[in-house]
Amino acid sequence: MENLSELGILLKYLILGLFQGFTEPIPISSSGHLVMLKHIFNLQDQLAGLSFEILVNTGSLIAVLVVFRKDLVRLTKNGLRYILQKDRDAEATADFQFIIFLIIATIPTGVLGFLLEDYISEKLSQPVIVGYTLLITGAALWVIRNIHGRKNDGDLTIKDALIVGAAQAVSLIPGISRSGATIVAAMLVGMKRETAFRFSFLLYIPVSLGVSILGFSDIISDDRFNTLMIPYAIAFLAAIIASYFALKWFANIMARGNLKYFSIYCFIVGILAIILL
Repeated sequence: MENLSELGILLKYLILGLFQGFTEPIPISSSGHLVMLKHIFNLQDQLAGLSFEILVNTGSLIAVLVVFRKDLVRLTKNGLRYILQKDRDAEATADFQFIIFLIIATIPTGVLGFLLEDYISEKLSQPVIVGYTLLITGAALWVIRNIHGRKNDGDLTIKDALIVGAAQAVSLIPGISRSGATIVAAMLVGMKRETAFRFSFLLYIPVSLGVSILGFSDIISDDRFNTLMIPYAIAFLAAIIASYFALKWFANIMARGNLKYFSIYCFIVGILAIILL
């Protein structure tokens, strides 16, 4: 019986890791789904607290770094070339400017997260609230379903970066999809789908990296870490794999402009959460 119980715990964490990993890149709110799944599995605080969320978030971050590795290498090389060389070509200038916009867009999330992290985790991480915020996510995705932007990487402005950054800050609320909010904001300010997609996920990296670094001590000092090391490891690996394939899949969907299906999904799950949870 004890073995069956342990197997059940491993299975729960595998499902949590897969769900978080799969839902992180796509615009249906990974944090919202994690809140609902922890409620369904009765894993609220005793088995899946903040340290677990940081761990699986780090798994998704690794997947994003792998998928966007070429962009990251190019931005790093051109950014350094712009800073260190006197003769700056158009490519180096554009990429350096893109980096600056990513930094600017990161600021609203850092400020709001610092000020409201405790309130959000204590007051807004409830399944019924997630239901309503998923409806908001669905409505936002529906609004941009037919929008075709015109702005490329080199056409962005500080105003665009701040608007997208503010949208990412709002997505700290469970149920408001981070990728959904940033892509909606990016397309509303006129970015092309490809540009909106790239900006959204490159913007995810500094925030997620900061959370992972700052949260490392929380993971190590968590009283449950030694007991749940194997379940945590399973969830971590599952999150990496699921995020990688979900991100590649979502890239193809973005290229075709089929965001309306995510909108419909958010409406359905949001209503079910309100009624059943």
